[in-house]
Amino acid sequence: MYKIYISVSLILLIYLNLSFKNQEGDIIIIPSHFPKVQDSLKNKITEEGIELGRELFYDSILSENYSISCNSCHKQEFAFSDGLTSNPLNKSPFKRNTPALFNLIWSKSFGIDGKNKTLENQILEAVENPFEMNLNWEKALKRLKKSKYKAKFKSILKSKKLTKYDVSNVISQFIYSLISSNSKFDRVVNGDEHFTNDEYQGFVLANDQTKANCLHCHPTDGNALTTNFSIENNGLSNLFLLNNFNDNGLYNTSKKETDLGKFKTPSLRNLVFTAPYMHDGRFQTLEEVVDFYAEKVNHTKYTSSKMSKELKHLTNKEKKQIISFLKTLSDSTFINNSKYMNTLKK
Repeated sequence: MYKIYISVSLILLIYLNLSFKNQEGDIIIIPSHFPKVQDSLKNKITEEGIELGRELFYDSILSENYSISCNSCHKQEFAFSDGLTSNPLNKSPFKRNTPALFNLIWSKSFGIDGKNKTLENQILEAVENPFEMNLNWEKALKRLKKSKYKAKFKSILKSKKLTKYDVSNVISQFIYSLISSNSKFDRVVNGDEHFTNDEYQGFVLANDQTKANCLHCHPTDGNALTTNFSIENNGLSNLFLLNNFNDNGLYNTSKKETDLGKFKTPSLRNLVFTAPYMHDGRFQTLEEVVDFYAEKVNHTKYTSSKMSKELKHLTNKEKKQIISFLKTLSDSTFINNSKYMNTLKK
């Protein structure tokens, strides 16, 4: 009966969610099996805005010494992530893993610790952040007004004076347009393909609360986004004191002890392209990730209650089946989509 329920829930995904059409038309095409886009999005998305945002995403004009762009850390071939690398601006090692950029039009928090409530604010901060672009906005605007972008913004803004919010808005529009929806999982949902037996068993295990129990943070039986976008402490650290955390997560912003070690729940999509894993990139393989959740979660007073304590019974075969399913969530068409590529190379 459980297998039947799971299969039906997959089919229902096709019918329970309707396609979203932006007020301007099909500017961003939302797949029929995806949720509706939040109505509270204030950034009016236009084709002209997306194209201008794409140029700026790939341009180094917004970095201190013209050496890096958004793309330097968010590369399409890695689903707009880049693993744990050195900052090309100052060669210092990154403390945190670079989050992937896709399907963020549904998100309500941004940054790897979820501290920003809008993508627009996240971009405003990234430009000035000394560990990222390291350019103050006053200087950035002066540059833009002396560049080819002056006329491009004038076309969009008409007579309005260019502000940092306008720049952040168009870059956000491009990032909002990054939709990943053509994995094998999606094709199975739409009835175009079938899981292998191992992939199907992995799907069942992922949604079985007595087994992998992934569904509380990574729903895949009723949510094609494969994340609830929550901010959680997933038990990576066996720590009980504030000063013992290598990275305090959301606490750095909120100063609430309950937010210690909390980071944003990532999507399970495109895992084949986005290694290493976790906020600090500590795991290099999916096998390590599954082993951690099956046997090594640390249960402290800060650990999310969603982290089950009873998962020490997954067999090696079951772990391999879960990984087989996870791999079906990777979308090779996304990392090769020409709509998202660097136009400055042309």
